[in-house]
Amino acid sequence: MSDNNPFNIINKDISSVREIDPVKVEGALKDRIETIIGSSDLVLFMKGNSDFPQCGFSANTVGILKHIGASFNTFDILQDMDIRQGLKEYSNWPTFPQLYFKGKLVGGNDIITEMFEDGELQELIKG
Repeated sequence: MSDNNPFNIINKDISSVREIDPVKVEGALKDRIETIIGSSDLVLFMKGNSDFPQCGFSANTVGILKHIGASFNTFDILQDMDIRQGLKEYSNWPTFPQLYFKGKLVGGNDIITEMFEDGELQELIKG
């Protein structure tokens, strides 16, 4: 990832977790999204849940989080289409899963996998 990353998500610099500027989502939907994100230090929006992921990317991310012993909440986007679509706009991130740490977007499966392999995810979460 480079400094011109259009998603401005964290990468090699753990201290740069992305600040969300939710300009497209307003009102009750924004409040619902922020309530979910604020429900835990680590929140994973995914297809399915941690016991029964409904896609390979979600399963991989859950597996990584469980492997490192992270305590996290999940939200099944397949059960709420408003949250599913609204979160894409809120985060300016088009795909799922989406992992949030302390209210800030970390990234999707590819970023989480790379961070795990580099030891950065463990440092971020345990730090």
